[in-house]
Amino acid sequence: MTRGFFVVQTIRRLPQHSRASSLPAAPPCGTRGRRCGASHVRRAPGRGARRRPPVAAPARRASRPRAHCRVIEWGMASSWTGRQVRLRAVEPDDWTAFMRLAGEDGRRGSRLDLPRSAESYRAWAKDQAVADCDDDRFRLAVQTTVTGELVGTIGSHRTGPRSGWFEFDVTIGADHRRKGYAAEALVLLMRFMFAERRYHKCLGAIFAHNEASLALTRRLGFTEEGRLREHVFFAGRHHDLVMMGMLADEFDRRHTLSGP
Repeated sequence: MTRGFFVVQTIRRLPQHSRASSLPAAPPCGTRGRRCGASHVRRAPGRGARRRPPVAAPARRASRPRAHCRVIEWGMASSWTGRQVRLRAVEPDDWTAFMRLAGEDGRRGSRLDLPRSAESYRAWAKDQAVADCDDDRFRLAVQTTVTGELVGTIGSHRTGPRSGWFEFDVTIGADHRRKGYAAEALVLLMRFMFAERRYHKCLGAIFAHNEASLALTRRLGFTEEGRLREHVFFAGRHHDLVMMGMLADEFDRRHTLSGP
């Protein structure tokens, strides 16, 4: 992954006396032969001495506003991080979390696969950790920013580079749903694909009975583009598949391509 770089942003904070910067600033107290106040003159000489006209003390140059520097993390590191989640590469040690997510297939109401061994998950996670990005198809881990716990996965699993579309999939563990993790992870993914990979359209294929996922995509601004009737078979019957889509300019109007 590309490492983030740092930009130093200078913020100028005006001093409290900036409103009266046109007036001469008072010199520090304790100056010999002067007194504190708005006007500063030398003491009158003794009797018989030659009088000199009062000479105003030279005005002290107004101090320049102090520059306060704030280091802002920028680049790809912050682009993969939101308020609640961070998207990162899959690590070999993540295999236990992915095995736990796969065991929740029945609770998600999707297709049921054959049981897999722990060794197969170890091998899969190890392969994902060193896999190249093949035609912008990849998978990332979804990790919370507070605890660093792996709570799900998101990826771009189908692409049409010639026409400029990609299809996403996202899975969040049952114990971590309805917390906004999936929505923020999807926004981070789409911003990368639109702003960095120049894709034009994001697609999502969602089972018609998955009301939570349909509501999520509609809330983010997706439009229902079609319904494939009885397109997928599992759990003893056929199920409709709803195609949801969002264009890059639609995303930019709602979420901005340049970031939050």
